[in-house]
Amino acid sequence: MIEVENLTKRYGNVTAVDSISFVAKPGQVTGFLGPNGAGKTTTMRILTGFMPPTSGRALVAGHDVFDNSIEVRKRVGYLPENVPLYRDMTALGYLMYIAEIRGLRDRRKKAMEALERVRLADRANSRIRTLSKGMRQRVGLAMALTHDPEVLILDEPTIGLDPFQVLELRDLVKELGRHHTVLFSTHILSEADQVCDNVVIINRGHIIAQGSPVELRSQLERGQPIIVRVNAPIETVLPVVETLPDVARAEATQDGIRVFPASAQIDPRPVIARAVADHGWDLVELRSVAVTLEDIFLEVAGADHSAASDPNPELTEQPLEGEAAHE
Repeated sequence: MIEVENLTKRYGNVTAVDSISFVAKPGQVTGFLGPNGAGKTTTMRILTGFMPPTSGRALVAGHDVFDNSIEVRKRVGYLPENVPLYRDMTALGYLMYIAEIRGLRDRRKKAMEALERVRLADRANSRIRTLSKGMRQRVGLAMALTHDPEVLILDEPTIGLDPFQVLELRDLVKELGRHHTVLFSTHILSEADQVCDNVVIINRGHIIAQGSPVELRSQLERGQPIIVRVNAPIETVLPVVETLPDVARAEATQDGIRVFPASAQIDPRPVIARAVADHGWDLVELRSVAVTLEDIFLEVAGADHSAASDPNPELTEQPLEGEAAHE
């Protein structure tokens, strides 16, 4: 489990992460979603013990990342955005080397088990430089799995992969989520929707929404337009729908009649259904306009941007000295 409470990281006068709190539960994939420079990589560096926070608290597998950094590192598998691979080593040789660094026994067995988990055992003796980008990414994931950690932290693992490789890696992450606590960073909205059990949305260093994709959609769908299709002429149905008490307005579209609720707390579908039945029409379709995770992000990020009283154009992830920024 990962527990983050009021975590803050400042670089000089710039606050990259500002008092964020969230929980990533065991047996689930928690998506860490946000645009470039939102604070994702900084947070992950703190959670892996790579850098200390300015203030706040973070527990990984029950250990404080500041007070017990070594214990945290024993229990975390980390896949950075740019995977550090020795390209002239074989996949097996590289993982055995990682196992040796970690002080593991039965290094060959541990390395082969990790390759099997990422479905790469048949390329164990291939040099890493001969592998495709997707396969190299899986070697990196095997590296994170070598010591069978309780927690997996994956930073933008699908960046640069082709569509088929992306699908393979997503399936693999979902499978790993059943056995580990997985924190999965991405700025690709559809990816978080397909892979994650829960989503934490971060923007400008602040968490602006969190919950399951279904919960977030449900919250945003309140007050969303309704599509109505009836087996009757639109010009006959539209005036009836427009006069219903729970309806603010209605308009004809190619999909049917688009109905706007009188308020966000009102669902006009029951009163629309009764009106259609009372007029003897056949109801073909009555549904809320579909809300995607992209809609949710644009809604909450837009509100967050509007609420910012003093936007700071320098609020971006700060690289360490001599290191290129990950985001």
